[in-house]
Amino acid sequence: MEKKQEILKILAARIREIVSRMSVDFNELNEIRLRVNEPFIVLIGGKEYFVSDMGKLVGQAEEGYVVKPRDIKETLEYISSYSLYAYEDEIRQGFITVQGGHRVGLAGKVILEQGKVKSVRNISFINIRMSHEKKGCGEELIPYIYEDRDICHTLIISPPGGGKTTLLRDIVRLISDGDDKHIGLNVGVVDERSEIGAAYMGVPQNDVGIRTDVLDCCPKALGMLMMIRSMSPAVIAVDEIGKREDVDALAYVMNCGCKMIATVHGNSIEDIRNKPVLRKLIEEKLFTRFIVLAGDGKPGRVDKVFDERGTVLYQGEA
Repeated sequence: MEKKQEILKILAARIREIVSRMSVDFNELNEIRLRVNEPFIVLIGGKEYFVSDMGKLVGQAEEGYVVKPRDIKETLEYISSYSLYAYEDEIRQGFITVQGGHRVGLAGKVILEQGKVKSVRNISFINIRMSHEKKGCGEELIPYIYEDRDICHTLIISPPGGGKTTLLRDIVRLISDGDDKHIGLNVGVVDERSEIGAAYMGVPQNDVGIRTDVLDCCPKALGMLMMIRSMSPAVIAVDEIGKREDVDALAYVMNCGCKMIATVHGNSIEDIRNKPVLRKLIEEKLFTRFIVLAGDGKPGRVDKVFDERGTVLYQGEA
């Protein structure tokens, strides 16, 4: 199914009509934002536009179509196949993944139970984030991830929006499939926020390789231990480590002889060193490869690749 059709089928009739009139490349569409009683907004190629009731991209809020409560209600019905209750687990995490791997973020009144999120009611805000694969973006980095045919423990460092998840996904695919120089390996992906594999009904919508197993919507620390115990991976991949339990589980996985590929928010190795929870990753040299993304508005652009001694192995283009 084309990306445009995947999105149109989950939108309220009026919004669907407006979007179908938009003269845009859906491969460049990043987000669709619906806020009750506020103008309809899309993000295309990283730039924000308001959308008129005729599907025209405009620059003034007052020219945009005002999203009605019924647009939100109807869109939620299509997203959940008329059964929000069936998606309670996903809603507790703030999003639902739909066919095609697109992620629908939801916000409204949060219901708490014993200090934990039980559900989200009166949903009035929807953010549809388009799933975009960039196959091949990790190919030039594969030689630096391997050393003497063995995978190196690798940490991808990137500011938010730098393209770390997209890069991680492609590296997972390449390691899983293998090539003429490297045999394919079993990879376990712990996909806490459903962004790497973007599973829909348990099936990854993104290509994560032929030897990859995915734990979807599972907390990273728990998922890493589950993978070790159940799936015998040679490599485990996780996105956005940050909690102490993540670091502890990661160290356990490494001690079991399994290789780690992980991402973390940051601008540099020094930035990671200055964060108390993550300092251990640098000081104890748990990782032997560091891929630092530029974060200059060009998602996925690599600035440098370092080894654990701080030696620059690769310098990206300016």
